[in-house]
Amino acid sequence: MPTTTTHTLEVPGAVLTYDVHEPDGPSDHPPLFVFGSPMGASGFAQLVGHLDDRVVLTYDPRMAERSHLTAGGEVTVEIHGDDLHRVVEAAGLGPVDAFGSSGGAQAALPWVVAHPQDVRTLVAHEPPLTLLLPDAEVLLKVNEDIVETYRQRGFGPAMAKFVRLVMHTGELTPDYLDQPDPDPAQLGMPTEDDGSREDPLLAYNMAMPPYLPDAEALKATGVRIVPAIGAEGAGAMARRGGEALAALLGVDPVVFPGDHGGFVANEWSPGNDPAAFAVTLREVLA
Repeated sequence: MPTTTTHTLEVPGAVLTYDVHEPDGPSDHPPLFVFGSPMGASGFAQLVGHLDDRVVLTYDPRMAERSHLTAGGEVTVEIHGDDLHRVVEAAGLGPVDAFGSSGGAQAALPWVVAHPQDVRTLVAHEPPLTLLLPDAEVLLKVNEDIVETYRQRGFGPAMAKFVRLVMHTGELTPDYLDQPDPDPAQLGMPTEDDGSREDPLLAYNMAMPPYLPDAEALKATGVRIVPAIGAEGAGAMARRGGEALAALLGVDPVVFPGDHGGFVANEWSPGNDPAAFAVTLREVLA
């Protein structure tokens, strides 16, 4: 069985927690860094279980799970990217292959631009690159509305709006925000405001300034960048982000099994197959 060791790392504005999963024998494969944002290491446990032929590095972003912000801590896409570099450097595992999902895939882009020596191949799975999409203006307003809803009314009403957004297929029209607010209770979410305002997604990632990748800077890194999308979820914002990154780089996206979280099967996505997802990842990295 693989052996897992857990470490903490003090960085400017945060204390990060990361894990090193080592196979029970020698490996011919480069280390693999698997990460998301705001999803922490626990969200990748099923996938990591199918990658026991190599060293796998996972971590919790600076405002999520076991990691935490300290005095003056900030959260931006670029700071997330700096944290990825710091974890690889502290673990002493570079250069690594990397699989970034969602906000993690977005954060990996400034990482490879700033520290291309850290990475051999980056698989960027469905990054939410709003500014590359034709309906960016509307998406930015919707994002701002969700953040403001969270600040004013709390988790349930804001998360209900977020779920509606990510379930929407196709471009958003200018009248998107004219529709009535969704009912949190119908989605199994709390209707009472508990007063907390530390949700990793709603308080931090969605409040970050939007990030616009630079195609020429990415190409100049020499890092092999593989945009990836899920087989499910055509027209959804996250998948459109992966397709937009592929178009920016002039390549075709690789299609992975499942939906936006195809690496984990749960009550919301029971049809996902983490084992099949791992097979595709291995093929891409080979």
